[in-house]
Amino acid sequence: MCYNYLMKKILLSGVKPTGRPHIGNYFGAMKQFVNLLSSGDFDCYFFIADYHALNFIQNAEEMRQNTLDLAIDYLAIGLDPKKATLFKQSDISAHTELSCIFDTIVTMPYLMRAHAYKDAVAKDKEINVGTFNYPVLMAADILLYDTDVVPVGQDQKQHVEYARDIAQKFNSIFGETFKLPEPLIIEGVATVPGIDGRKMSKSYDNTIPLFASREEIAKAVMSIVTDSGAGIPENVFNIHRLFKDGKELKLFYEKNIGKYKILKEALIEDINAFIEPLRERRVELAKDEKRVIEILKESAVKTNEKANKKLVEVKRAIGVIY
Repeated sequence: MCYNYLMKKILLSGVKPTGRPHIGNYFGAMKQFVNLLSSGDFDCYFFIADYHALNFIQNAEEMRQNTLDLAIDYLAIGLDPKKATLFKQSDISAHTELSCIFDTIVTMPYLMRAHAYKDAVAKDKEINVGTFNYPVLMAADILLYDTDVVPVGQDQKQHVEYARDIAQKFNSIFGETFKLPEPLIIEGVATVPGIDGRKMSKSYDNTIPLFASREEIAKAVMSIVTDSGAGIPENVFNIHRLFKDGKELKLFYEKNIGKYKILKEALIEDINAFIEPLRERRVELAKDEKRVIEILKESAVKTNEKANKKLVEVKRAIGVIY
């Protein structure tokens, strides 16, 4: 197979619609997506991983609303649907069909090495097949588009490694068919702390919502855990530096050592100043849900064309198309 490497590299990333995004999601991933799109270096595909979310959400109305909300969130942070392809995983049936094909060459011991599976076993959970098979569907998500790069955090690198391994195994059995994707780990992206000092995560219930109202921001900030023995509250400062220049911020904190109320009130104002335009844009987008749904439908047409072309190539390779 011959690829045209003069074309833009293909970048793909998916996000599960499992609830409201928080500032950790934004600074850890969403902001990077917009920056990568703005760079003009990539042909970007961003998908809403609703089939992956089905392992966690099994309520139809909740799934519908979360999916629509995530599409609105993407658009509100500046993802331009004229420059990037934003689509729903479930609108592209080739994802699940390719996953089914991959199931025939992937072994159970191999999948038992996956972090998600090990975590579930460690928590003594009854594991469904969707969770066990998660890496295979994810490999299909990635490989279906001849993806060059997948932006991931260091802790998600294994997802891309699974896709590469499955691609190599398929290529060795059926002939050169899939490009091997590379993880794109963006340097300098810090882990965003939550209000309790741990990594910000919905599972820890320690988040500051990305589109929060001023009242929600104030409530969350005033709940940030502080060390009464420290002059500069580390948890407050580490969140604050996401929104303010480091040198200026350090001087402000040194000037107000031990004055936690003043420091937290300043953080509230700076977070609100950052979030307010995003919040207002999101409110406007949410007024026209039909347009958002149209964007997803239009993207599905374009994406199905590309995905189905690849799936035909795969079917020829395995011998089910003459």
